[in-house]
Amino acid sequence: MSSPSAPGATTEIWRFEAIGTRWEVGSAHALTAGDRAAVADVIESFDHAWSRFRDDSAVTALAHSGGEIPAPIDTDLLLSRLAEIADATGDAVSPLVGGVLARRGYDAEMTLTDRGAEPAPPWRDVLSWTSDTLSLSRPATIDVGALGKGRLVDIVHGVLAERVTGPLLVDASGDLRVSGADLRVALEHPYDSTRAIGVVTISAGAVCASAVNRRRWGPGLHHVLDARTGQPVRTIAATWAFAPDALTADAIATALFFDGGPEIAHRWGVEWVRMTTDGRVEWSPDNPADLFLRADTVAS
Repeated sequence: MSSPSAPGATTEIWRFEAIGTRWEVGSAHALTAGDRAAVADVIESFDHAWSRFRDDSAVTALAHSGGEIPAPIDTDLLLSRLAEIADATGDAVSPLVGGVLARRGYDAEMTLTDRGAEPAPPWRDVLSWTSDTLSLSRPATIDVGALGKGRLVDIVHGVLAERVTGPLLVDASGDLRVSGADLRVALEHPYDSTRAIGVVTISAGAVCASAVNRRRWGPGLHHVLDARTGQPVRTIAATWAFAPDALTADAIATALFFDGGPEIAHRWGVEWVRMTTDGRVEWSPDNPADLFLRADTVAS
């Protein structure tokens, strides 16, 4: 998804790097030092809980030794939603895909050294949680990347919405949430960043995108892996999901790479667009985007 133009009434843009990606916050007035500190605090708290790239995170501690720890922030929300996506996709999406990604080279050290495909462990036999605890019966690597960035966008948006007035945009490199003004977003062609396959205009809610041309390394390797096999997705090139909140949109954008994705999108009431690797485009019945397509390239 190409960078959106900020809502018309938003005049101040704050750009920064966090959790390994680029963020933009658009607001009607410049954010104060206190506003920015509040954002930094919630990002640090979330990252300290869920980042598998940090030595001091909760999920890294479990990856080393298993066992039980106090539930980090949003444990039940994140893992319950991930479990629904796993059920819908036949476990192609798994909360224990972290070790699979690391084995293919997308590890904490970013070695980008492929050690071969390996399925994720059966997460239902290994992982459990309550509102108070998070447990692994043996060491394994939890990864909430299927929806975690979307959730963090929601958290940042919520913090700022309580502190500032007027239009607000929070954009974390493809996962965004807006309120208070119309925002026009281009759906970037996954094979040509100078082109869009369509545009969508939203005034409140979230748009999340994912594509296999992002975070690529090695021959045919990218970050969207089938947890059942450890192999990269080969049939879907890019997805876009439109929902009231970014967690939901991010989760569906991930699920759409697999069979079962459109069905759970329908159950959750999420509209979507996706493009296959052979150039066809599919979309939900009430998709809000205006698509720029030839009739012979479309599959509805």
